[in-house]
Amino acid sequence: MPQPEGAELDRIREHRDQLRITYLKAPPGPPPARGIHHVALICRDVEETVNFYQGLLGFPLVEMVENRDYPGSTHFFFDVGHGNLLGFFDFPGHDHPAFEETIGGLQHIALSVTQQQFDAAKRALDDQQIDYLGPDRGVEDSLYLRDPNGAGLELYNEEVGVFNGVRLIDP
Repeated sequence: MPQPEGAELDRIREHRDQLRITYLKAPPGPPPARGIHHVALICRDVEETVNFYQGLLGFPLVEMVENRDYPGSTHFFFDVGHGNLLGFFDFPGHDHPAFEETIGGLQHIALSVTQQQFDAAKRALDDQQIDYLGPDRGVEDSLYLRDPNGAGLELYNEEVGVFNGVRLIDP
């Protein structure tokens, strides 16, 4: 993907600085929602997805039901901690094109993990020879990978509500 350079990059950075000045303010009160109940993604294969999230990464499968809007489709959830769920649907009979990073699509989901979980995931990925980007690219606390469906994941060794060591929100 081409990246901006020179004057174009300077213009983008100036615009971002102006957006920060205009919009980044202390919240006037409590957030308008309790949080994200679940993120729902589409999968090609239920068993492959369960083996990846539960078997490889260790996120427990906590529910599996038929999708109420599509007979034969499975809706299932993984516990990713702190009351957060990662949900999936399969849609039997539909084509599932290869993942494409595009406007309106998912770039990645960052999952907060401890150092122990981070190290265990890295070992498991290495053992299974699953490609990821990580500490070798200068980011010591993140592993970036794609799940079997092409969805981007970041295993982020940082506390919930903290970004680059700075607390943004209280969990």
